[in-house]
Amino acid sequence: MVAVLSVEDLHVYYGAIHAIKGVSFHVEPGEIVTLIGANGAGKSTILKTISGIIRPKKGKIRLKGDEIHNTPPHGIVSMGVSHVPEGRRVFPNLTVLENLQVGAYTRREKREIEESLEDIWKRFPRLRERMNQMAGTLSGGEQQMLAIARALMSKPQLLLMDEPSMGLSPMLVDEVFDTIKEINASGTTILLVEQNAQMALEVANRGYVLETGEIVLQGNAQELADNPEVRKAYLGES
Repeated sequence: MVAVLSVEDLHVYYGAIHAIKGVSFHVEPGEIVTLIGANGAGKSTILKTISGIIRPKKGKIRLKGDEIHNTPPHGIVSMGVSHVPEGRRVFPNLTVLENLQVGAYTRREKREIEESLEDIWKRFPRLRERMNQMAGTLSGGEQQMLAIARALMSKPQLLLMDEPSMGLSPMLVDEVFDTIKEINASGTTILLVEQNAQMALEVANRGYVLETGEIVLQGNAQELADNPEVRKAYLGES
């Protein structure tokens, strides 16, 4: 079976700074794979490079075997990759509905878009209630749900999620992770970047630990959660 995502010897620079140093990993169909690590480890940079926002200096990124590292962002979305960015980044001066319609911009079939909207309303009933409300007036949790819903409107094969629990209350964090599990159970493969390593490893199948732009540990999620180094560095154990 061909991996949904394959990243091979990825090198990314910000000017003279070597941010990503030869990273390789893969995501298989139906998996949740998580990248964990401290702030500045390079997690968000990897997601931005996969989605075409940043161009790599070296390395290959393949989606179901097709190289995408030279494809522009809108082309990557059309190929089946959606990105839920760090900080939510909803369009504050558009309504909830308009934000969702923007998420479907690569699609042409009006009936299928309407069906996707109905699925979104069922999954996120609060968004239906606020359909005509400006996105900038939503609570932080509602904006996170909208950012996820907007990404789902392109019907992705692969969903990139960058810090979905950031800035949310513990109750809303649980809700977001329940949503992640539901999205995955409905057939969407997920690559998850998350500061909350404990929650990430609870929902993921496998994980990779990043330090200063390099993968230093990898394994199934339970192995990583049981690893003393991981427990000390990322799970708050002394």
